[in-house]
Amino acid sequence: MATVVFFHAHPDDESIATGGTMARLADEGHRVVLVVATRGEHGEVADGFLSPGEELWQRREKETEASGRALGIARGEFLGYVDSGMIGTPENDAPDSFWQADIDEAAERLAKILREESADVLTIYDDNGNYGHPDHIQVHRVGVRAAELAGVARVYESTLDRDYFQELMSRAAELGMPDLPNADEAADAAEQAEFEMGKPSHEITTRVDVRQYLDVKRRSMQAHESQIAETSFFLAMPPEAFEATWGTEFYIRRGAPEGTAETSLVDGLT
Repeated sequence: MATVVFFHAHPDDESIATGGTMARLADEGHRVVLVVATRGEHGEVADGFLSPGEELWQRREKETEASGRALGIARGEFLGYVDSGMIGTPENDAPDSFWQADIDEAAERLAKILREESADVLTIYDDNGNYGHPDHIQVHRVGVRAAELAGVARVYESTLDRDYFQELMSRAAELGMPDLPNADEAADAAEQAEFEMGKPSHEITTRVDVRQYLDVKRRSMQAHESQIAETSFFLAMPPEAFEATWGTEFYIRRGAPEGTAETSLVDGLT
């Protein structure tokens, strides 16, 4: 069996981006480890949601533990940095923010865990952090360096299939998601290169079918109730739309030859 370390920026990222893969690997008997760079201190939270005297980071830490139990992770760790906020906000400049972290120092923190675990696989994000969030971009940079330091040869970049999601947006009304762009708007966005999340389909090397684990992925999302309410876009969509949106998780295997088409992060390791 393999050991797979998932490196994420904030609590709830693991649920949204890789929750199905994590649940599937754990169910198959692999060791799944979650490392989160920050505790999501600058996330948004509804007024009155937190208990008196409770800080958001404290709640998000508990939510991450609950998510991990749902997904079946064997170990969870926080890397110890502070949420950097969205791009262009003052939080980017805080000296203890992840965005300001020294790459080698942060990478060594992660590499220490990779060595302790004798990790076979590391997942990070693509070079744009999926959608340009500074902490997500930093996960990519730090993760690449940590893999070098720890000698982890198999590294996957968690991403979105941009072409697939553009097509999905064009089917929004059909899938019961009327608030998403219609077909003409989706086409215009594609033509104007406004849809910058993820990577083009031809760059995707690995598509993991997680439809069997969508109930677990949903429970993992629900664990992050401070950020993902039952009425949110993520959880309120109809079952068909939920499956279409979350039933496959996408990755780019770094260094993979052109034409690679995998269905698992551990192909050839077991």
